[in-house]
Amino acid sequence: MANLRRTLRSRVHDWIKKVGFRLNSTNIIKKDNLTVDHYFFKTFNFIEQRKVDSAEKSEFVCFDTYGEKIKVRSLLDLQSAFYENLSELR
Repeated sequence: MANLRRTLRSRVHDWIKKVGFRLNSTNIIKKDNLTVDHYFFKTFNFIEQRKVDSAEKSEFVCFDTYGEKIKVRSLLDLQSAFYENLSELR
C-alpha cells in the first residue's frame, strides 16, 4: 500500500509541475510532526499533508467548485476537480 501512495505523490507532483502550480505556503506542525503544503493555480487550491519523516504517506485534499472538501485518492480525482473548477471560470 505504501508503494501506491508514493506513486500517487510522484504522479501528483509531476502533474502540478507541468500545469504550473505554485507552492503558496508551507506550515510545519511540530506537535504532530506534520508538514502541510498549500498549492495554488488561478482559483484552484489543494493541500498536501505528510509526516515529516515519511513523504510516501502524503494525503491530498482539494475543494470542488462549491467549496466541498474532496479527499484525493487518485490523480484523476485531482484533475477532475481542477478542470471542473477551470470550466466554471468561463
